[in-house]
Amino acid sequence: MSVPSGEKLRAWWAHRQGLDGRLAGKPPAEVLEQTGWARSVGGVGPYLTLFARAGNSREAADKAVAKLAIHELPAARGCTYVVPGCDFALALKAGQSFDGGEMKVAYRLGVTDQEVERLCEAVLEALVRGPLDPEEIREATGKAARNLGEEGKKKGMITTLPLALGKLQTAGDIRRVPMNGRLDQQRYRYTLWSPNPLAKFKMSPAEVNTEIARRYFEWTGPASIAEFQWFSALNGKAAKAAIERLHLEALDGDRLMLPGDREKFEAFKVPKAAEYVLVSSIDGLSLLRRDLASLAGAADLQRPLFAGTRGGVVPDLPSHGIFDRGCLIGLWVYDPASESIAWSAFIPKNKDLERAVARTEEFVRTELGDARSFSLDSPKSRVPLIEALRKAAAQ
Repeated sequence: MSVPSGEKLRAWWAHRQGLDGRLAGKPPAEVLEQTGWARSVGGVGPYLTLFARAGNSREAADKAVAKLAIHELPAARGCTYVVPGCDFALALKAGQSFDGGEMKVAYRLGVTDQEVERLCEAVLEALVRGPLDPEEIREATGKAARNLGEEGKKKGMITTLPLALGKLQTAGDIRRVPMNGRLDQQRYRYTLWSPNPLAKFKMSPAEVNTEIARRYFEWTGPASIAEFQWFSALNGKAAKAAIERLHLEALDGDRLMLPGDREKFEAFKVPKAAEYVLVSSIDGLSLLRRDLASLAGAADLQRPLFAGTRGGVVPDLPSHGIFDRGCLIGLWVYDPASESIAWSAFIPKNKDLERAVARTEEFVRTELGDARSFSLDSPKSRVPLIEALRKAAAQ
């Protein structure tokens, strides 16, 4: 097989990510099963992930959350993702080996394992009465949760309660529920999770790693071992052991893919017509591999909009992105003040591209109200980027 062109690779990645319209109308859970877990950091990433791939409304996504068809939980690297129901147990198990970081800090503050265990028991007892927010849990658990004083405040650990809530979440004993049912905020209540999704889960840690690898290469193969390591946070030895049973095949240099995908890739043809799509800054197309150079033209990455990168390397999108068949062709953000999208394209504007922008603009304006990249993103902090994009678009 000849070395595949960058154009074909980009279009293939977009196809695997469902950004070619093949998932139009599919329910949120099916979209995430096929294209991967949606990273969530208190922004609109999950909503844009589902809208860009299937046209899912915010209401459809919120209903899927309410019905536990999808759910936000700690997963790979201990980070939060919105995950389909079929993967709840796998995601939780994958995240368990990364939930000890906070305890290391807690130990230095005099917190003991026994203390946290007692607090966990008190939390479970309190939640028997129904969902509670953190303040209500703190009141209900009384002296079981304690303040860690000024030293704890300096280390970002004010009380012991988050330790117990985190431990109970990764164990599948409790889950957090958005107070207003939305995924783009970070105010939660906690409730008992029954039955615990891990109750009948039998995979060994090694089997979990291999299953995570299988999904990863289904979502974004071909990819390198280093890229898989970033997603999974496994060390080199564990990563190689995880993929060994998958019998991955080399495609291009260090890029690997599942054997069953090679024939599909060879038969795949790059679509002739443009497929413009607006995605979030943490969309799986770019975030799963964190190799933006493979999705963009070298000259485009030298634009002022990408200034401030380390050593000239651009691993991530600086804002929400516009893609065409897997190629980055522009950037965008939402301006709540004008209720419009500020955007700049790296190609000449055309009616199809403008329609794609208008479609997403209407979705954000009428259903989301804003398009924060993450929890601390605000209209005020976004002003310089809005101005930069509009300046670039006018040139």
